Amino acid sequence: MNKEKRHQILTRLRDDNPHPETELEYSSPFELLVAVTLSAQATDVGVNKATRKLFPVANTPQAILDLGHDTLRDYIKTIGLFNSKAANVYKMCQILVDEHNSIVPENREALEALPGVGRKTANVVLNTAFGWLKDNEGRYFLAVDTHIQRLANRTGYAKGKTVEQTEQDIIKKTPNKTEFMFNLHHWFILHGRYVCTARKPKCGSCIIEDLCEFKEKTEG
Repeated sequence: MNKEKRHQILTRLRDDNPHPETELEYSSPFELLVAVTLSAQATDVGVNKATRKLFPVANTPQAILDLGHDTLRDYIKTIGLFNSKAANVYKMCQILVDEHNSIVPENREALEALPGVGRKTANVVLNTAFGWLKDNEGRYFLAVDTHIQRLANRTGYAKGKTVEQTEQDIIKKTPNKTEFMFNLHHWFILHGRYVCTARKPKCGSCIIEDLCEFKEKTEG
């Protein structure tokens, strides 16, 4: 795929959704951190159902510690892998209280040092909660999940056998980074979630079908 095609893809996605937002519900960086941590191998809809009950009761690190591990687990038991997630969130809250004055750090390395927080979660928090495009060293905060990896590889926009390889290839090949990179994560994840779906992409109703290099297009 050439640079002009990539530019047109991003332009169309932007024109269709100029101000994309995460579908996770949150009102603070800490709430988003918890929500993204809970979203691993779970749907945003499922996470939102749980956090709508949890956050009114406990939405700070100390409040969750005061709630207790077992009660936290009960609030999120409808989410997949809730046992390990409850343990990670509880440990995360303890570290935030002890080492960060209950404040979510604006640093990828510090975020990734928290239990249950990987590169994708750190990038989401830095980009979405704090509004960072890149750090002082010029490293972009682009969160890549399975939806984005599938979309990038399927369309030919970028390639990568792992999400991190795909992340780096997207960053390398994205034109006009200051124009597009900040919202690229949201455009791609929403398009992958609702249009370029895993089992049967809806090529017939896709606004970038003519630019996509996927050879097995459908009429859906």
